[in-house]
Amino acid sequence: MDNNIKPLVLYVDDEDNNLNAFRAGYRRDFEIYTASSALEGLKILEEREIPVLITDQRMPEVLGTELLAEAVQKYPDQMRILLTGFSDIDALKDAVNRGQIYKYMQKPWNHDELKETIILAAQIYQLKKERIEMQEKLLLNNEQLEFILRQKLLS
Repeated sequence: MDNNIKPLVLYVDDEDNNLNAFRAGYRRDFEIYTASSALEGLKILEEREIPVLITDQRMPEVLGTELLAEAVQKYPDQMRILLTGFSDIDALKDAVNRGQIYKYMQKPWNHDELKETIILAAQIYQLKKERIEMQEKLLLNNEQLEFILRQKLLS
Protein backbone atom coordinates (compact mmCIF):
# COMPACT_ATOMS: atom_id res chain seq x y z
CA MET A 1 0.00 0.00 0.00
CA ASP A 2 1.32 3.43 -0.94
CA ASN A 3 2.14 5.28 2.28
CA ASN A 4 1.17 8.63 0.74
CA ILE A 5 -2.39 7.57 0.01
CA LYS A 6 -4.88 7.57 2.87
CA PRO A 7 -7.10 4.48 2.94
CA LEU A 8 -10.80 5.18 2.34
CA VAL A 9 -13.08 4.31 5.24
CA LEU A 10 -16.87 4.50 5.50
CA TYR A 11 -18.32 4.68 9.00
CA VAL A 12 -22.09 4.18 9.32
CA ASP A 13 -23.79 5.10 12.60
CA ASP A 14 -27.12 6.76 13.40
CA GLU A 15 -25.59 8.81 16.23
CA ASP A 16 -24.10 12.11 15.04
CA ASN A 17 -21.80 12.32 18.08
CA ASN A 18 -20.14 9.04 17.08
CA LEU A 19 -19.78 10.15 13.44
CA ASN A 20 -18.23 13.46 14.52
CA ALA A 21 -15.86 11.78 16.98
CA PHE A 22 -14.79 9.27 14.34
CA ARG A 23 -14.14 12.00 11.75
CA ALA A 24 -12.24 14.14 14.23
CA GLY A 25 -10.18 11.25 15.55
CA TYR A 26 -9.12 9.70 12.25
CA ARG A 27 -9.22 12.45 9.61
CA ARG A 28 -5.42 12.72 9.53
CA ASP A 29 -4.96 8.98 8.99
CA PHE A 30 -7.78 8.06 6.62
CA GLU A 31 -10.04 9.51 3.98
CA ILE A 32 -13.27 9.40 5.95
CA TYR A 33 -16.81 9.05 4.65
CA THR A 34 -19.70 8.90 7.08
CA ALA A 35 -23.36 8.00 6.82
CA SER A 36 -26.13 8.25 9.38
CA SER A 37 -28.08 5.28 7.97
CA ALA A 38 -27.46 2.04 6.15
CA LEU A 39 -29.29 3.36 3.07
CA GLU A 40 -27.07 6.45 2.99
CA GLY A 41 -24.04 4.18 3.40
CA LEU A 42 -25.10 2.01 0.46
CA LYS A 43 -25.36 5.12 -1.73
CA ILE A 44 -21.79 6.07 -0.85
CA LEU A 45 -20.61 2.52 -1.59
CA GLU A 46 -22.23 2.71 -5.03
CA GLU A 47 -20.38 5.95 -5.80
CA ARG A 48 -16.84 4.94 -4.89
CA GLU A 49 -14.66 2.00 -4.02
CA ILE A 50 -14.41 1.88 -0.22
CA PRO A 51 -11.88 -0.66 1.10
CA VAL A 52 -13.02 -0.53 4.75
CA LEU A 53 -16.65 -0.41 5.91
CA ILE A 54 -17.37 0.12 9.60
CA THR A 55 -20.93 0.03 10.89
CA ASP A 56 -22.86 0.25 14.09
CA GLN A 57 -25.31 -2.59 14.73
CA ARG A 58 -28.42 -0.98 16.19
CA MET A 59 -29.78 1.61 13.79
CA PRO A 60 -33.36 2.44 12.84
CA GLU A 61 -34.75 0.80 9.68
CA VAL A 62 -31.74 -1.37 8.76
CA LEU A 63 -29.42 -3.15 11.21
CA GLY A 64 -25.67 -3.04 10.74
CA THR A 65 -25.58 -6.79 10.07
CA GLU A 66 -28.11 -6.32 7.26
CA LEU A 67 -25.89 -3.61 5.76
CA LEU A 68 -22.89 -5.92 6.05
CA ALA A 69 -24.78 -8.79 4.41
CA GLU A 70 -25.70 -6.59 1.46
CA ALA A 71 -22.18 -5.19 1.21
CA VAL A 72 -20.60 -8.65 1.09
CA GLN A 73 -22.80 -9.53 -1.91
CA LYS A 74 -21.86 -6.39 -3.85
CA TYR A 75 -18.28 -5.84 -2.63
CA PRO A 76 -16.86 -9.22 -1.59
CA ASP A 77 -13.26 -8.02 -1.23
CA GLN A 78 -14.19 -5.14 1.05
CA MET A 79 -13.08 -5.38 4.67
CA ARG A 80 -16.01 -5.07 7.09
CA ILE A 81 -15.94 -4.15 10.79
CA LEU A 82 -18.88 -4.23 13.19
CA LEU A 83 -18.50 -1.58 15.91
CA THR A 84 -21.26 -1.69 18.49
CA GLY A 85 -22.04 -0.70 22.05
CA PHE A 86 -24.07 -3.84 22.67
CA SER A 87 -22.99 -7.41 23.36
CA ASP A 88 -25.49 -9.27 21.21
CA ILE A 89 -24.48 -12.83 20.34
CA ASP A 90 -27.11 -13.08 17.58
CA ALA A 91 -25.81 -9.88 15.98
CA LEU A 92 -22.27 -11.22 16.20
CA LYS A 93 -23.29 -14.51 14.58
CA ASP A 94 -25.07 -12.62 11.78
CA ALA A 95 -22.08 -10.36 11.28
CA VAL A 96 -19.71 -13.31 10.98
CA ASN A 97 -21.95 -15.58 8.93
CA ARG A 98 -23.84 -13.15 6.70
CA GLY A 99 -21.60 -10.09 6.74
CA GLN A 100 -18.28 -11.96 6.74
CA ILE A 101 -16.73 -9.37 9.01
CA TYR A 102 -13.02 -8.89 9.49
CA LYS A 103 -13.40 -7.69 13.08
CA TYR A 104 -16.01 -7.18 15.81
CA MET A 105 -15.25 -4.27 18.14
CA GLN A 106 -17.13 -2.66 21.00
CA LYS A 107 -17.93 0.96 21.74
CA PRO A 108 -16.56 3.05 23.16
CA TRP A 109 -13.64 2.28 20.87
CA ASN A 110 -10.01 2.44 21.84
CA HIS A 111 -8.50 5.00 19.44
CA ASP A 112 -5.20 3.22 18.82
CA GLU A 113 -6.74 -0.26 18.57
CA LEU A 114 -9.34 0.88 16.04
CA LYS A 115 -6.71 2.79 14.05
CA GLU A 116 -4.48 -0.29 13.86
CA THR A 117 -7.45 -2.46 12.90
CA ILE A 118 -8.36 -0.09 10.05
CA ILE A 119 -4.75 0.05 8.83
CA LEU A 120 -4.50 -3.74 8.79
CA ALA A 121 -7.88 -4.07 7.07
CA ALA A 122 -6.82 -1.59 4.37
CA GLN A 123 -3.55 -3.49 3.85
CA ILE A 124 -5.41 -6.80 3.50
CA TYR A 125 -7.78 -5.20 1.00
CA GLN A 126 -4.83 -3.90 -1.03
CA LEU A 127 -3.18 -7.32 -1.00
CA LYS A 128 -6.42 -8.91 -2.23
CA LYS A 129 -6.57 -6.41 -5.10
CA GLU A 130 -2.93 -7.06 -6.00
CA ARG A 131 -3.51 -10.82 -5.92
CA ILE A 132 -6.46 -10.48 -8.30
CA GLU A 133 -4.41 -8.32 -10.67
CA MET A 134 -1.55 -10.84 -10.63
CA GLN A 135 -3.94 -13.72 -11.30
CA GLU A 136 -5.40 -11.85 -14.28
CA LYS A 137 -1.91 -11.16 -15.66
CA LEU A 138 -0.95 -14.80 -15.16
CA LEU A 139 -4.05 -15.98 -17.03
CA LEU A 140 -3.28 -13.61 -19.89
CA ASN A 141 0.35 -14.79 -20.04
CA ASN A 142 -0.80 -18.43 -20.05
CA GLU A 143 -3.21 -17.74 -22.92
CA GLN A 144 -0.45 -16.03 -24.88
CA LEU A 145 1.93 -18.93 -24.29
CA GLU A 146 -0.70 -21.45 -25.36
CA PHE A 147 -1.28 -19.45 -28.54
CA ILE A 148 2.46 -19.38 -29.32
CA LEU A 149 2.73 -23.13 -28.68
CA ARG A 150 -0.22 -23.83 -31.01
CA GLN A 151 1.36 -21.68 -33.69
CA LYS A 152 4.66 -23.59 -33.41
CA LEU A 153 2.86 -26.92 -33.56
CA LEU A 154 1.03 -25.86 -36.71
CA SER A 155 4.20 -24.75 -38.52
